[in-house]
Amino acid sequence: MNPLNEAGRLTVIVRMGAHKVAENLPPLIRAVEREGYRVVWSCDPMHANTKVASNGYKTRDFNNILEEVKGFFAVHKAEGTYAGGLHFEMTGQDVTECVGGSQDITEELLSERYNTLCDPRLNANQSLELAFLVAEILKKETDDGRNFLKSTEKPSL
Repeated sequence: MNPLNEAGRLTVIVRMGAHKVAENLPPLIRAVEREGYRVVWSCDPMHANTKVASNGYKTRDFNNILEEVKGFFAVHKAEGTYAGGLHFEMTGQDVTECVGGSQDITEELLSERYNTLCDPRLNANQSLELAFLVAEILKKETDDGRNFLKSTEKPSL
């Protein structure tokens, strides 16, 4: 798939869950680094944080999503590697599919506007809130963004 080991050609999508990323991601990073593979590390904090609410609705907890993202960035900082991407399932609609966030959507409120045909999505407000929180994480984890920008700049020719 990448016989020349070209940087950015392969993406490792991490789906570990909020409570497992700090323990399980470091050995994976070390193994990939030890083998010399040049991959893009991406976090999908949605799928490993899915649960069934007490009322039977499939949901995700905003705080667990955020905690997995925080853990993902913290592990990469500790390992000296770069977090290359995030994947979120979201919609601009005012749905009630994921619990938590500043709107304080509870399990009891899920039935009000649960519109997904497959997986629960963050609504517009939760998505914006998460975007701002991720920006704060990037500032903290990357020395106010300076190291992040250095790692993503293309070399001048």
